[in-house]
Amino acid sequence: MVDPRYDDWGLRSAGGAMPPSTQFEVIEPKGGETPVVVEVPHAGLSLDAETLSFTVAPARSIARDADLHVDALFEDAPVEGATLLYARASRYVVDLNRGEQDVDHDAVDGGGRAPWPRGLIWRLTTDGEPILSRRLPRAELERRLDLVYRPYHRVLEQLLARKRARFGFAILLCAHSMPSQARRGHEPAGIARADIVPGTRGRTTASAAVIDMVDRHARSCGYTVRHDDPYRGGFSTGHYGTPATGIHAIQVEISRRLYMDESTLRTDPQGFQSVREFARTLVARLAFAENPTTLDALRGYAPGGT
Repeated sequence: MVDPRYDDWGLRSAGGAMPPSTQFEVIEPKGGETPVVVEVPHAGLSLDAETLSFTVAPARSIARDADLHVDALFEDAPVEGATLLYARASRYVVDLNRGEQDVDHDAVDGGGRAPWPRGLIWRLTTDGEPILSRRLPRAELERRLDLVYRPYHRVLEQLLARKRARFGFAILLCAHSMPSQARRGHEPAGIARADIVPGTRGRTTASAAVIDMVDRHARSCGYTVRHDDPYRGGFSTGHYGTPATGIHAIQVEISRRLYMDESTLRTDPQGFQSVREFARTLVARLAFAENPTTLDALRGYAPGGT
């Protein structure tokens, strides 16, 4: 029997949209709706009991490998009319920013691709420590996909479809954070990254109107910007970002040094408020087309540009 409190997406029909799951949450717009969806796939810290039985990573690594506090940085998105989707589950359960086929054969029995220690199932932390006590049985991968991954992406697909049906286009803002410098064993270690890294896979996943708006807004807030370096956009950006069909996706990586102490993992109150205001005003600006040319581009009548 269908629970009457939920619609056919599994979202609450009243009282604040939320899927009947402890693994992720959906917050619907407060007031007028806009075409924007903000997804935060990596802020979660929760590991269910079955996942913990396979996990040997230290607790500190669970936090260091999460995009800590990004859900809180974007918590004003629904006030600006956007829908906010964020994961509670840790990426150590399953990485929501990977494709279902991105399975490392050293992490999962029957995995089909060359070793990738941080694929759909992570087996190494970004500090190079083991996460898994043993290779996962295929049944355990399927359990995690059914528990978190498939419901999350089903909801995301439906949110984007709803926005496009209502507005003629949808904008997906994939919100992430990044270490201010590459860690040991990563590209090149010790080199400072930009404050904001928009990722659009070479300007292919969103129109020029969206990409340039993000760039201008970040620079107007005093932040340094570097496109696609070192992150070009993960699975969600590439999979959903199809400007010709009216769905635009842009990954936005925020340097953690702007809002937290990367050693203690504590937020810096002043920096946090500044980045939260950047996030709020970014969502607000993305929500509105500024002129007819922009509107045409968002509806799929123009390419992303160069």
